[in-house]
Amino acid sequence: MKVGFIGLGNVGAKLAGSVLRNGFDLSVHDLDPAAVAEMVATGARDGISPAQTMQDCDVVITCLPSPAICQAVVTEMIPHVTTGKIWMEMSTTDAGDMQRLGAEVIAAGGMAAECPVSGGCHRAATGNISIFMGGDRATFDAVFPLLRVLGRRILHTGPLGSASTLKVMTNYLATANLLTCIEAMVTMKAAGLDLATTYEAIKISSGTSFVHETESQMILNGCRDINFTMDLVKKDIGLFDQIAQDHGVPLEISPLMVSIFDDGIRRYGPRAQSDRIIERLEEATGLDITAPGFPSEMIDDEPEEPGYEVVPLR
Repeated sequence: MKVGFIGLGNVGAKLAGSVLRNGFDLSVHDLDPAAVAEMVATGARDGISPAQTMQDCDVVITCLPSPAICQAVVTEMIPHVTTGKIWMEMSTTDAGDMQRLGAEVIAAGGMAAECPVSGGCHRAATGNISIFMGGDRATFDAVFPLLRVLGRRILHTGPLGSASTLKVMTNYLATANLLTCIEAMVTMKAAGLDLATTYEAIKISSGTSFVHETESQMILNGCRDINFTMDLVKKDIGLFDQIAQDHGVPLEISPLMVSIFDDGIRRYGPRAQSDRIIERLEEATGLDITAPGFPSEMIDDEPEEPGYEVVPLR
């Protein structure tokens, strides 16, 4: 199986590394020549362009920063889709765009799979990230050999569009976790509590979460570098908020979260690390929410293992 990978950003480069590490024939493409050169130096080939990558490969994976960029790339690839070729989209994108572009790929004789990931860049690097897969069962079976080296827990969510919808929901929840962890830590600091003790109290309690056990450490270290930027958070929670609006759900927390990140982007810029959102409260209170002993990057210490399908209860 010849695999193409387009989009070598924070997550994409790590996912492409898992493909290469597990012995697949890999071509890569990105607008950043240095990112391509780095992958080529480890054994990949230069895919040249989206069109050329689709021509040369059986499966082309895209992992891109916005629905608009995804649309431009797939539009360039579609004239080169032939019977049996597969497009796998691993970005967090709009369900409607995924359904429309997927239908064009299928009409050309190919197969389309949406496969957004969840679990952090550190797990993308080790093949232990979770993957949602939207598409028909035949397509799931066709891409499963790739999915089980890209990720650990793999959930077939239903037809095209379902995985993207569920993924923006999980990113909404992660952002809500981040904001509540920030408010909790700032409030405990204001109340005179030790921040390392506060971290452990949350971690061993019913208040813990994946976000606390990862991002809170990056906040307390002071690096605030979780490899995810404010503009991407705004995109994802905005997509979730739009889903709610489209279905007449009168949310209260979601619009406030969008407003908070709008303010963060105004203050720190769209490419600021998302965990810098805590600086709004640090500035308002004059408190320093850092503590010694916390790591400056997250490292996945779970051994890499072949992925498996997660089957929902019926």
